[in-house]
Amino acid sequence: MEFLADYAGFLAKTLTVVFAIIAILIALAALRRARGGQQREGELEVRRLNDFYKGLRQRLEQAVLEKDALKALRKQEAKAEKASRKEAAPSASRVFVLDFDGDIKASAVESLRHEVTAVLTLAKPTDEVVVRLESGGGMVHSYGLAASQLVRIRDTGIPLTVCVDKVAASGGYMMACIGGKILAAPFAILGSIGVVAQLPNLHRLLKKHEVDFEVLTAGEYKRTLTVFGENTDKGREKFQEDLETTHELFKDFVAQYREQLSIDEVATGEVWLGTRAQALRLVDEISTSDEYLADRAANAQVFHVHYAQRKSLPQRFGLAAATACEQALSRGWSRLSEQRFWQ
Repeated sequence: MEFLADYAGFLAKTLTVVFAIIAILIALAALRRARGGQQREGELEVRRLNDFYKGLRQRLEQAVLEKDALKALRKQEAKAEKASRKEAAPSASRVFVLDFDGDIKASAVESLRHEVTAVLTLAKPTDEVVVRLESGGGMVHSYGLAASQLVRIRDTGIPLTVCVDKVAASGGYMMACIGGKILAAPFAILGSIGVVAQLPNLHRLLKKHEVDFEVLTAGEYKRTLTVFGENTDKGREKFQEDLETTHELFKDFVAQYREQLSIDEVATGEVWLGTRAQALRLVDEISTSDEYLADRAANAQVFHVHYAQRKSLPQRFGLAAATACEQALSRGWSRLSEQRFWQ
């Protein structure tokens, strides 16, 4: 009992300190908003990737080379850099790198739209925009908006290159096909030019337990298939008709930007790995984004552009908690998998 009392006292003190810290942080955030007036939605972050690649190389050289050799190399680099500054053309090409990591709602479009707007205020046809794209697809209207942002780049005549290292399927490929050039890693997944919709129906379960569920609509096709109501053949036919219409629009969109494709051959909903996707002309080259950007950095100024959405204090706490839970679950699953493997 004495131990439980001591532990309860310790727990109460700890919680008091934690809540006090949270209260102070909330108060500071509120004070900052009050002083700053209207809070900015976000901030554009720009990073020069040439410096990043140079730092990697120099760090490796520092670890590998002898002191005298390193000193001589630095002198040689300084001399070469000085000469290149004198000879450099004032209109050297630039590469603007954008990232799109898509979920089912294409939430990243909220940052992408601002990034594209910023780049278009400065980029010229002699420059290039590279989009590192990762997405397995999702909602049609969400990915339609995301694809429209890339169309803005292509319509201005600025070269657009899309790099796929892991996956660009369904809505992800809808975005990728807009690129004048598509690069994919050898085992990246591409395709899935199709439309799918699925939902459970609990009508028989509700009927078994004598639970009524009513759906009232105005308009013959306001509701076709439902989760709780009784679905009809007419509703199923209309739902299937809508899917087919969406699929035709999807096919027409891809064919508009990838004229070299045999659209009926690839618009079956299948996916292919990078090398096979190249044979089907879904992609143009087999290469990772790292290889392509490192190569471009040798003769162009490469800038990574990211619009960081500003999160409120409760959102930051929620994100931190969700990340912690995800990491804990991931560690637990990894340990369980290792035990199963070694047993």
